Amino acid sequence: MAALEGKENTAALSRIRAAAERGALAHALLVTGPGDRIGAARFAAAAMECTAEMGKPCGVCTACRKVLEDIHPDVISVQDSEHKNIAVDVVRSVRSDAYIRPNEGARKVYIFEDCALLTEQDQNVLLKIVEEGPPYAAFLFCAANPAVVLQTLRSRCVELKLRPAAEDGGETEQTAAAEALCRAVGEKRRGSVTELLVELERKKTDRETLQTLLEQAHGLFSEALLTVYGQETKGNTEKTARFLAKNLTKQQIMHTIELLQTYCRECAYNVGVNHVLGALAVELEGIL
Repeated sequence: MAALEGKENTAALSRIRAAAERGALAHALLVTGPGDRIGAARFAAAAMECTAEMGKPCGVCTACRKVLEDIHPDVISVQDSEHKNIAVDVVRSVRSDAYIRPNEGARKVYIFEDCALLTEQDQNVLLKIVEEGPPYAAFLFCAANPAVVLQTLRSRCVELKLRPAAEDGGETEQTAAAEALCRAVGEKRRGSVTELLVELERKKTDRETLQTLLEQAHGLFSEALLTVYGQETKGNTEKTARFLAKNLTKQQIMHTIELLQTYCRECAYNVGVNHVLGALAVELEGIL
């Protein structure tokens, strides 16, 4: 766990943890880009199987340890050592096996460590099970380049892009933008939220960046709600959480949390960025 979280995958792992905390971790993930894609996929699998009440994956429960040590019976790395590419019969066996309930975990998780080994026929066989499979089945795809995955399959996955360490500054910029959005809502000045979201549209913010921003804003509002209920929050976000708790009613905070969660899901399922920004601006302005 420490090795994974200390690498350049930090932003993607934070998204996995935040989604798991909300019970909203997608059943189909596509991990792309440089970095430890298989490690990130295994981290997501651990989050799916983790038995801790909070902070999934905890890294210490029996389920997490088994996943991270690659010995969990319900987390399967799909491989085909007998062929250059993964044979379609192997993929068909995965499709059949997915309907068998997990042995001991909450989910049956299949990890495809290199999608470049999946033929077009393989991916078409997987399409229906990814789209209509049992609720406990999950599929984690790893690809250096997302273009090796058919658009039909890719559109059914939430993509997690691993970025080089040199791009870490972008995460700081997203954090600042999330705090600016929270303060714009907290100041209750009509038009200020719309101006901020229009600026994000002008900068051609991509879907993944927007989703991360909204997840961070969701976290800040969640901390504000804890503050309203008298619980202490600590760290760099404490000031913003207190500001929101002081300036907004409990109902306004709860409504905003619901909106942010809704539009995080919209981003995850490939709804256009401009549509998300426009609809979110209207609904947030309506809260003020």
